[in-house]
Amino acid sequence: MKLSEFKEYTEVLAESGDLEQEVLKVVCDSRRAEKGSVFVAVPGFKTDGHLFIGEAMKRGAAAAVIQDGRYISESYPWLLVPSTRKALADLSCAVAGFPSSRLNIIGVTGTNGKTTTTNLITRILEDAGHRPGLAGTIHNRIGDEIIPVTHTTPEAPDLQELFLTFLDRGADYAVMEVSSHALELSRVRGTEFDVAVFTNLTQDHLDFHGEMEQYLAAKGRLFAGLGVKSKKQRRKFAIINWDDPYAEAIAEMTSVPIITYAVRKNADVKAEQVEVRAEGAGFILKFTDKAVPVRLRLTGLFNVYNALAAAAVGLVEGIETESIVASLEKTAGIPGRFEKVETGVKGQDFTVIVDYSHTPDSLENCLKTAREFTAGRLVTVFGCGGDRDRKKRPLMGEIAGRLSDYVVVTSDNPRSEDPQAIIAEIMPGLRKTALPGRYVEIPDRREAIFHAVREAKPGDVVIIAGKGHENYQLIGTRVVPFDDRETAREAVREKLGV
Repeated sequence: MKLSEFKEYTEVLAESGDLEQEVLKVVCDSRRAEKGSVFVAVPGFKTDGHLFIGEAMKRGAAAAVIQDGRYISESYPWLLVPSTRKALADLSCAVAGFPSSRLNIIGVTGTNGKTTTTNLITRILEDAGHRPGLAGTIHNRIGDEIIPVTHTTPEAPDLQELFLTFLDRGADYAVMEVSSHALELSRVRGTEFDVAVFTNLTQDHLDFHGEMEQYLAAKGRLFAGLGVKSKKQRRKFAIINWDDPYAEAIAEMTSVPIITYAVRKNADVKAEQVEVRAEGAGFILKFTDKAVPVRLRLTGLFNVYNALAAAAVGLVEGIETESIVASLEKTAGIPGRFEKVETGVKGQDFTVIVDYSHTPDSLENCLKTAREFTAGRLVTVFGCGGDRDRKKRPLMGEIAGRLSDYVVVTSDNPRSEDPQAIIAEIMPGLRKTALPGRYVEIPDRREAIFHAVREAKPGDVVIIAGKGHENYQLIGTRVVPFDDRETAREAVREKLGV
């Protein structure tokens, strides 16, 4: 594609220089610029991409796409656009040849449940003979091939490149987590979604969105875009958790057929006679005139919702009910999602579970699920991330104190904040619901986990919440290797003297 053709795909206000050059690649990181690439200067939260135009040109970039008129120059070809972030997505799609038009794209959005739901959907599609690519928080995957992850939803050039990789590997579907940041920052702009799933909306990311109304509006973009400027002939569907308070608001944003799922309310796809046990959750899956028993290996009411969402996707994609149920029932677990820490050591008479819950709602769901099969005490280790929504800190403290018998407040990913200052904002909520002696502050996360395991008595359940599958800790500007699961295994072995 030539630079002169860009105006066919994104709004260009002005241009200058040799625009007959061929472009093979779009980049927003000057370090990835090379011959045949165009550099899109995107203003960021910490720095401005316009400052790196010179570096991109030195590396061989053919031109710069800018939104700041101060960077108009005779030194390099340029195109001036209203928004470089939108142009980045538009041009990434165009240069890649609009790969989403050659895939069935299923997007899952919501505060909680995205990872488990996308994994369940992928399993259902694979077992039905399809070849889906999975894009998500833990990893990107097609078949047994793992592709590294940088964001829950990749930047626009990386996302379109990922779609091309999926196509090259023979994929017919892409199943992806769609974060509110990605929707707000236009990372998925130009991607044609065929099915959009809404799991829930609870407080999170308000450091970025400001208020819940803006957070809702960001999620709603996925549904508002369904069926708009479609290149594919297939039908589109919006699949919505009808039990969620924001369900009707999401439904009003879309013009495509809506499929609802629920546990409490009447819905197209419903779970009845729900039973939650340590070994898994069971329910009767009801839709149309069918009622089918399902016995999950995953536990927790939240996983019943995740299973319903995945089942609804399977149904609209024409997969047989028996195949859908078989896929749901054989899925053993998702890394870091209510994951039981196994050591293989005899004599362990307490349970340790690692979970990614890092919002008030997800922490409450996690602890309520654990409480259902806790014979002894429920011991909770948790913290809150730095440089993120501060309003949720006392809320999570209140929840941990109310639902736990003993709480160890610690550091999560403090980033640029002082861990002790984050803990100080958690404590007012915790003190509302937990008596003195039922909690302790241990900022060092490793020490906190070891302390909780040492305190565990027969029949106790220890929940280590917040980081889940992550194998690092963000401290200042450093990425420090750290895995809750490995640390918990070490603590258990120490306690048992092996």
